[in-house]
Amino acid sequence: MDNDTIAAIGTAMSHSGIGIVRISGPEAIAIADEIFEAKRQGKKLKDVATHTLHYGHIVKDGRIIDEVLVSVMRGPRSYTAEDVVEINCHGGILVMKKILDAVIESGARPAEAGEFTKRAFLNGRMDLSQAEAVIDIINSQNDFALKSAVKQLSGSVSEKIREIRSKLLYEMAYIESALDDPEHYPMDHYGEELAGKLKPLIHEMEKLAETADDGRMLKEGIKTVILGKPNAGKSSLLNLMVGSERAIVTDIEGTTRDTLEEHILLDGISLNIVDTAGIRQTSDVVEQIGVERAKSQAEEADLVLYVVDATKPLDDNDREIIACISDKKSIILFNKSDLDTVLAEQEIRQMLPQQSVVVFSAKDGTGFDVLKDRIKEMFYSEELKFNDEIYLTSARHKAALDSAYRSLNLVLESIDAGMPEDFFTIDMMSAYDQLGYITGESVEDDLVNEIFSKFCMGK
Repeated sequence: MDNDTIAAIGTAMSHSGIGIVRISGPEAIAIADEIFEAKRQGKKLKDVATHTLHYGHIVKDGRIIDEVLVSVMRGPRSYTAEDVVEINCHGGILVMKKILDAVIESGARPAEAGEFTKRAFLNGRMDLSQAEAVIDIINSQNDFALKSAVKQLSGSVSEKIREIRSKLLYEMAYIESALDDPEHYPMDHYGEELAGKLKPLIHEMEKLAETADDGRMLKEGIKTVILGKPNAGKSSLLNLMVGSERAIVTDIEGTTRDTLEEHILLDGISLNIVDTAGIRQTSDVVEQIGVERAKSQAEEADLVLYVVDATKPLDDNDREIIACISDKKSIILFNKSDLDTVLAEQEIRQMLPQQSVVVFSAKDGTGFDVLKDRIKEMFYSEELKFNDEIYLTSARHKAALDSAYRSLNLVLESIDAGMPEDFFTIDMMSAYDQLGYITGESVEDDLVNEIFSKFCMGK
């Protein structure tokens, strides 16, 4: 790791009340001393105690740039485990840039995206899964995502992974010792004993992997796709949920020909809503593409809102939609209830007995509160409940865990086949390494650089 000193603006570049310029590295305090003049004459930051705050001015070439408060945090008791100075200044874009320029002219270099957190990882201040939780906290879009990211930052995922790796390491060490000294480390029936120890670990990993879908929804939001025939009221539903005229609504069928996406918060639950083209048989080439995209979106949906025009009888287009969503988490909206309906609600219930039906009017909002309650009920059900469990929210973590899971199952196959004990360690070591990718204990520089490149500047 570079042993130089880095600096960056740690707050948003906007005209806010407060801005922070952060410096980290071996020369952080000396660089700050060059441009900081304390209110108390003769006071130097190099002489102050750690974790203290000091009032004064940032001065460059004899000119005062700003009135500031400077905090000093000596390593390793800092975010990066290095000496850190934070200059708390006024939040104007120009003043923050001038202070950063002064810091860089005094010997620091501009930090790369995520470099402060990268240094925290490389200095052992946090592991890789905790570092990734930092960006998840910054990007959290709902209370559940924030809660999960904070839990991961505290080490919930790391603790579980390290526990599994520790048990694997013990067994691998035992096998190596037995091969070197069979007299003192007997291997009689060891295969059966090892299988008995690995099966609970495999079960734990399986349970953790199963949280990945919920974790993805928790982090990114529930992908909610609106389906229905043309003119059923899909775009009106989108506008109602978003709270504005986001989609064009007309009496002309086929107005929506492509997908339209919006993100909303529904009582703390993130929904990524996708309005789609009306599904029907058509000779219009452009509309056909829209229909195919609607079906594709439905395949990937976490939740489908099927809008049924209750003023018309079901037809082959409805039956095609019903076939698409029969095994999906869905809510059927019996729409246009404010008009004279010809479709019996019971007919829909018979065709989709597992799905929830809501009598609805996108025009006047009838049933909207019921719809919100149904979504929340589904969200808090056994399938979608987010409680104090550990959730995987990273696709990278899920891939590593899946690979480790497969490797340990190969060990069980080797045991059943009566293979020699030294064969066991090959796949156990593979599982050990894959789990290490999650915490960063077995990781290449390229992966570290890729992860931290996604961070914002100053973090």
